[in-house]
Amino acid sequence: MADTNAAEPIRFAYWVPNVSGGLVVSKIPQRTGWDGDYNRRLAQIAEEAGFDYALTQIRFTAGYGAEYQHESVAFSHALLAATSKIKVIAALLPGPWNPTLAAKQVATIAQLTGDRISVNIVSGWFSGEFRAIGEPWLDHDERYRRSEEFIRALRGIWTQDAFSFRGDFYRYADYTLKPKPGTPLPEIFQGGSSRAARDMAARVSDWYLTNGGGPEDIRAQVEDIQGKARANGHSVKIGVNAFVIARDTEAEARAVLQEIIDQADPEAVKAFGHEVKNAGKASPEGEGNWAKSSFEDLVQYNDGFKTNLIGTPDQIAERILALKDIGVDLALLGFLHFQEEVKYFGDEVIPRVRALEAARERRAEAA
Repeated sequence: MADTNAAEPIRFAYWVPNVSGGLVVSKIPQRTGWDGDYNRRLAQIAEEAGFDYALTQIRFTAGYGAEYQHESVAFSHALLAATSKIKVIAALLPGPWNPTLAAKQVATIAQLTGDRISVNIVSGWFSGEFRAIGEPWLDHDERYRRSEEFIRALRGIWTQDAFSFRGDFYRYADYTLKPKPGTPLPEIFQGGSSRAARDMAARVSDWYLTNGGGPEDIRAQVEDIQGKARANGHSVKIGVNAFVIARDTEAEARAVLQEIIDQADPEAVKAFGHEVKNAGKASPEGEGNWAKSSFEDLVQYNDGFKTNLIGTPDQIAERILALKDIGVDLALLGFLHFQEEVKYFGDEVIPRVRALEAARERRAEAA
């Protein structure tokens, strides 16, 4: 497993703060904005820093410190218009979206931006959000079955004329979309950690994004997904969530982490934990993404502290290479002060990662 992606450089993505409150459930002061001007400049900084992707978020209701939310597809297009190389991944939530609308939106954006748009299919974890907007709340595995049909329908619409499909959630009869997106098709990302999420990724997704965790936890997921994908004749890449605190010394970085946790909003963290753990308990195996998350872990929405990209640039670069060694293809990153810290990451961490990758390649060639 460790050598399957050795020749490819690990890729970097960042969470777009198109939702207020940043990426932590904390009252710590942040120099991060959720508005358009801040995010357009952030996308340009990330592009210059060497990031490959930006991932927009989708929320329909306020909560857990996120009182304001911009819609993901429109926001993604704005970021693409402000940049020239970086790809933007637009989050889509089956239910509010259907594949017809999504396929047409994304095909149009692909035509306008040189095929730099991708999608992240979010199966959903917050039942209150669905109830608030009048959408039916399906049980855990049904949500993933719907997402899988959504992905199959997207690909069919993008690749076939007179597309027909009969599923439990979506049906098409001789449907032709023109114009279609170019080649290669928009990449399809999905998240999760449950058995249903892994199984879906092993059948249909281009990318699987998992919550943060230590190398052994991530390794087990990678081995499970890749084994199933091989059995299905499918290929899938792996992305891991991480919250980066890169400072000149480890002590400085650890102090920032402690300050974030010390200023956490306890009620918001507990409410968030209650919702996400209930969603996981509803899965047949009785646990999901956040089943083993402590209060401190939940201060960062996607267990990003667990990945431990916290310390000096040298320490973080080594830990990123350790993730690559277990089969991780992409680091999906959050930051406290996005513009400054994305630039610092590009100046100080990415060059170290590339140097370590090059040194390993030279050693492999010599051997």
